[in-house]
Amino acid sequence: MKKIIILFFLIAGIASSTHAQLYSTRNAYINFYSKAALEDITADNNQVYSIIDASKKNMAFSLLLKSFIFKKQLMQDHFNENYVESDKYPKAVFSGAYTGDVTLNKDGTYKIMVKGNLTLHGVTKPIELPATLEVKDGKLSGTAEFKIKPEDYNISVPSVVRDNIAKELTVTVKANYTTH
Repeated sequence: MKKIIILFFLIAGIASSTHAQLYSTRNAYINFYSKAALEDITADNNQVYSIIDASKKNMAFSLLLKSFIFKKQLMQDHFNENYVESDKYPKAVFSGAYTGDVTLNKDGTYKIMVKGNLTLHGVTKPIELPATLEVKDGKLSGTAEFKIKPEDYNISVPSVVRDNIAKELTVTVKANYTTH
């Protein structure tokens, strides 16, 4: 029920115009990857909600942190309990806008810049990153890759495992949208 309420407010906040060109998905994909000397860590989340209002060039993402799946259950448990504290901070949210021209009625790949606020672990930080929107056969998809530092979001890494987790994590985003 919380997911539906969150998505409703995201849509309502973005879609204030009756001529809005809305695109959304309930199953965008986000992966994060940590390259470390002892063991690489990767996790996938296919339950990411996203909406784009192409007429205003606004976009938003919302995801439950417990929806990240790791190869090892112990890693998943540590991630949720010790690092992101997903019971206390259950979701991550991005809200922002993009710049660049995207022709929605013409197939093509469009380079854009995304700028907004990412909230993770109770901390909100501005981020700016390059991304790509693609129009193919009337459908919109998007991809991006960027890096974040856990320390920027007050995510503590105990000294005993500090060498096992990269100082910067690579985040990959992929979304296939439908129109409204």
